[in-house]
Amino acid sequence: MNISRTERGVTYGILCLFALIALTPVAGILSTALARQSSLETGFALPDGLHWGNFVDAWTRGHFGTYLFSSVLVAVAVVAATTVLATLAAYAFGTMRFPGSNWLFYLFVLGLTLPQEAVIVPLYFDLRHWGLTNTYWGLILPQTAQSLAFGVFWMRTYFRNTPRSLLEAARIDGATHFSTLTRILVPMGRPAFSTLTVIVFMWTWNEFLMALVMVSDEAHRTVPLGLAFFQGQHASDAALLAAAATLIALPVVLVYLVLQRRFIQGMLSGSAKE
Repeated sequence: MNISRTERGVTYGILCLFALIALTPVAGILSTALARQSSLETGFALPDGLHWGNFVDAWTRGHFGTYLFSSVLVAVAVVAATTVLATLAAYAFGTMRFPGSNWLFYLFVLGLTLPQEAVIVPLYFDLRHWGLTNTYWGLILPQTAQSLAFGVFWMRTYFRNTPRSLLEAARIDGATHFSTLTRILVPMGRPAFSTLTVIVFMWTWNEFLMALVMVSDEAHRTVPLGLAFFQGQHASDAALLAAAATLIALPVVLVYLVLQRRFIQGMLSGSAKE
C-alpha cells in the first residue's frame, strides 16, 4: 500500500505529539531530581546544575538498597513461578481437549475480574494463620496467584494460534507433550514469553497494597512501600523525592528496554493466525 508524503507527515506528527505528551512528566521528574535540594521546594524545578548527589542521598537516607533487594527477589520469583505455571496450564487449555476444559479455563479468567481490595483482608488472615506475614512468601504466593489469571489467558492465546500442522508433525515423529512444549513451542514463543515477563514484572514491582498489608517490618519492605515511608519523612524536599522515584522506576525501564523488541512482537503476534 502506497502512503503519500502528506499521510506520512501527519502520522509522524501525531506520533511526535503523543511522545511529547508522554515524555513531559518524565522530563519534569528528571529535572527536579537534578535540582538543588531545598526545604522550600514543593514542585518541579529547573536545575541550576547537575546535582547527581541527590541520587546518592536518596539511596542512603531511604535505605533503598534493602528495599531493592526485596523487590528484586519477589519480582524474579513471581515472574518465574507465573511463567512456568501459566505455560503448563495454557498448553493444556490451548492444545488439548478434556472434559471441563472450557469451564476450568473460564474459572482462571474469572480471576481477572476480582479486585484485589475484595480479597486482601481474608487473604491477610489466612497468611497470618500460616505464619507467612512479614515473610517473602507472603508477597510471592499471593502475587503469583494474581498474575496466573492473566498469564494463562495470554499464553493460551499463543498456543491456540500455533499451526495445528506443527503439532501434528511433532506427534507423528513421536514427540511427547512435554517435548513438544519445551523443544518446539517455547523457543518459538519467545515474544509471547517476553511480553508476559515484562507485564508481570511491572505489576509485581509496582505492587503497593499487598506489601503494605502483608509486611510491617523494614527488612521485607519493597521499594514502593519504602518510597511511601521516605515521602513521609522528606515531604518538603521535591528534589530528593524525585531522585528516589527515578531510582525506583529505573529497573522497570531497563527491563523494558532489554525486552523491547520481543515485547512489541508479542503484543502484535495475537493478530496473526494461520
